[in-house]
Amino acid sequence: MATLFILNDAPYGTERSYNGLRLAGSLAKNDSAVSIFLIGDAAACAKKGQKVPPGYYNLEIMLRQVTRNNGAIGVCGSCMDARGITDGELVEGAHRSSMDELAEWTASAQKVLVF
Repeated sequence: MATLFILNDAPYGTERSYNGLRLAGSLAKNDSAVSIFLIGDAAACAKKGQKVPPGYYNLEIMLRQVTRNNGAIGVCGSCMDARGITDGELVEGAHRSSMDELAEWTASAQKVLVF
């Protein structure tokens, strides 16, 4: 695993998660190994069925672009539970994850970027 992105912010409201996913998507398109871990309010970034105003960015689509390029997306399970997000509500390619997996990803990453 080359680059691990840890996203903390809610999907909409600030642009931190958006900017992190922009960079992750660009790296993934260039055949770089990318993993994304969504923690805290960022767990909602992986909820499928997002509807945004025309012309507004959609984080669900951005996450799917990363997985189409073999990127991995882990979502903190306890953060999902706290926000009422079930496994079936996750965007395709994302999975319920844990701090143990985040620790493994962090230890094996060449770069860790936190947004």
